[in-house]
Amino acid sequence: MKRGRLSAWWHRNMPTRDSIEQIRWLRPVAHRVLAPELWRFTRRSVPRGVALGLLVGIFLLIPGLQIAGAAMLALPFRANVPIAAAMTFLSNPATTPFILYGSVYTGNAMLGRHADVSGFMALIEQHASIGQWFDWLFSQAAPALVIGLLVISVATAAAGYGMSILVWRAWVGRKWRKRVMLRMKVSSET
Repeated sequence: MKRGRLSAWWHRNMPTRDSIEQIRWLRPVAHRVLAPELWRFTRRSVPRGVALGLLVGIFLLIPGLQIAGAAMLALPFRANVPIAAAMTFLSNPATTPFILYGSVYTGNAMLGRHADVSGFMALIEQHASIGQWFDWLFSQAAPALVIGLLVISVATAAAGYGMSILVWRAWVGRKWRKRVMLRMKVSSET
């Protein structure tokens, strides 16, 4: 069976079971983390992985913890671990300012508060220090930011879940149509 370029790249670069077993700090939970059903791409595990990865990736904006958090949440939810970890990359240095701005705006609208979004933009433009960010965050924007992040991450996770189901169905349907066409071609030649 011929693979596409993306599929070939994915299979070439995906960590193997043996390489994961060698990670020392994973040994106590290796039997759970390495369960085959968590690494298999199925119509149920992939949408769960997409939803968990988006939820954790947007709500938990701490690099490194996003991947670990999504992978650990994939265990009890029986979600696909590689997909959950990969989907956390939606929030990256290029998208984080937009996510934060949208979260504060959404939180303000939901809480009826008026956290200063222009102060947020000024901090970005001034390349503010961590201390200035924490002062702004804890003085006025924390409730709006947390509520906004929660709403945006849940909405994005739900949309990602639905989209991944639709993409999965389209992909499987395309494979079936190809198979039927091939059978029809073979039967017409004989």
